[in-house]
Amino acid sequence: MDQKFIREKKELAYHAHIFDVYNDYLRLPDGKHVVYDLVNHVDGCCVLPVDEDGNLILVSQYRNAVDDITLEVPAGCMDEGEDPGQCAVRELEEETGYIAQELRFVTKTYLAIGTSNEQTYIYIATDLKKGIRQLDPEEFIRIRRLSLAEAMTMIQTGEIVDSKTIIAILAYAVEQMKK
Repeated sequence: MDQKFIREKKELAYHAHIFDVYNDYLRLPDGKHVVYDLVNHVDGCCVLPVDEDGNLILVSQYRNAVDDITLEVPAGCMDEGEDPGQCAVRELEEETGYIAQELRFVTKTYLAIGTSNEQTYIYIATDLKKGIRQLDPEEFIRIRRLSLAEAMTMIQTGEIVDSKTIIAILAYAVEQMKK
């Protein structure tokens, strides 16, 4: 790309627990100036656990931003200096009580690329062993097992709406089609 977008200034507008909001002042390739809002968010990870019967293990939890209970893959923010794979292993055990004997990296994605720089690293976990479930104090999570077909239908009907979960399930479906 030979067009130049020049960040001239970046001002902190708001500081929160896991993100900051900045006003980014940019000069566009045509010389005009624009101000973008940027959410500088801690990176995260998620993991799709698959049990020995091929069932997907998802978590059902309340999400304040949409004021609803959603069905998702286990996920969370990375601790400072934490490797994405370590984050996935930690979140899997915390939210489900399982430990993955096999963890495969699938991809990374930007969940809201128009406004946020948060990257989410997506993994698939298999060969699960029982560990110790340790929910955070504010988490009220129920575990739900679904076949791949059930999960795909729930994506189509809008029952599964979380983007990282949809990406993880579709990636797993592609893997299964290649077998």
